[in-house]
Amino acid sequence: MSNKQRTIENEITLSGVGLHTGNEVVMTFKPAPTNFGFAFKRVDLEGAPVIEAKADYVTNTQRGTNMEKNGVQINTSEHVLAAAVGLGIDNLLIEINASEPPIMDGSSKYFIEALEEAKVIEQDAEVEEYVVKQIITYKDENTGSEIILMPSDEYQVTTMVDFGTKVLGTQNATLDTISDFKEEISSARTFSFLHEIETLLEHDLIKGGDLNNAIVYVDKELSDTTTEKLKKAFNKDDIKIKSNGILDNLELRWANEAARHKLLDVIGDLALVGTKIRGKVIANKPGHLVNTTFAKKLAKIIKQEKRNNVPTYDLNQPPIMDIHEIMDVLPHRPPFLLVDRILELSDKHVVGMKNVTMNEDFFVGHFPGAPVMPGVLQVEAMAQAGGVLVLKSVPDPENYLTYFMKIDKVKFKQKVLPGDTLIFKSELITPIRRGIAHMQAYAYANGKLVAEAELMAQISKVK
Repeated sequence: MSNKQRTIENEITLSGVGLHTGNEVVMTFKPAPTNFGFAFKRVDLEGAPVIEAKADYVTNTQRGTNMEKNGVQINTSEHVLAAAVGLGIDNLLIEINASEPPIMDGSSKYFIEALEEAKVIEQDAEVEEYVVKQIITYKDENTGSEIILMPSDEYQVTTMVDFGTKVLGTQNATLDTISDFKEEISSARTFSFLHEIETLLEHDLIKGGDLNNAIVYVDKELSDTTTEKLKKAFNKDDIKIKSNGILDNLELRWANEAARHKLLDVIGDLALVGTKIRGKVIANKPGHLVNTTFAKKLAKIIKQEKRNNVPTYDLNQPPIMDIHEIMDVLPHRPPFLLVDRILELSDKHVVGMKNVTMNEDFFVGHFPGAPVMPGVLQVEAMAQAGGVLVLKSVPDPENYLTYFMKIDKVKFKQKVLPGDTLIFKSELITPIRRGIAHMQAYAYANGKLVAEAELMAQISKVK
């Protein structure tokens, strides 16, 4: 399967009413460039401000996921975003002349149809994907809602819901592959309980609601007063309860349609992470609050990992250079040879490795009873890896030595202990000129950045 970013080829417009305002809404999907992500453009406001679909902009989750940036709002964004993710779209501009997208039938179905009509196409850039390597969780202690994200070969979602009512009860839904979203999830409609509908009507909301875009589960006795309110709100002459406990004029598309819609919401809300996810989501009693709180947590984790830029390598693969080949290039010898293998090597960068063992001489005195690798030796090890890069640029490296000229911007992030495997990555900041190399160097262990520094060294021919 291609790992290219995707957008739409043509723009397409659709219209409908906003669920809470009842106003006519016109929305246009437009192609977007690579690395753009998802964004909403309020064309009804002066300057047509843009709100990027990011978890940091979520301000409240009452009856939907609502975002605000510089006083400009986008409400109930989840169904539109779920459609884009469900079709594997990475970049999309959504122009809209109101604060909320049209509710349509309460699902993502019509958004899917519009985007497919606009034709999804590949772009000339690779998808940035967050590959889950360890379990990430968030739990709301007040509600018991919980989201777990664990490693998986692809993006998968399972929702488990328990509404504590006889009319709905416990339901589960699972999406094993995102390519099944269109057929299995996108048509699942939003739903509400009768007592919630009464509250919304009292607050003058759901002006755009009718019995064609929301499933209403009757969880309490339908009084004459409520019946009259519903008849007026839904513009119907009569209101009845079907045998399955749902208000009339609606047939369920699946017995677990409520759980499927919750799954749809999870996908739409997690789109606010801003990065495609490769992992399995298990959401127990999900809701917009727990979904978006988890999205904020995950976005922060991804941002931190990007900052650390931790590389991953298969240490079982044969190295580019083993210890003997390293000693053919570097003049260092034990106990001061601090690089065991070279894993990658180009004309601009090098990746090396060292297994740190308790047998290292420096652990004798640094420190007795609490062995820690000295920071100065971490810098030296990064420099030795860089030395391989520099010395490989000359035809006779055995006739050259490298000398430090400057060490700058040194930072130590984590302790390095016996048993750690250190990975060093050094990249040229500027091309090597007159034997002078200026490099940015990093050291990693246990999936974390442990040290970084700017290094400048000169190679000099042995007289």
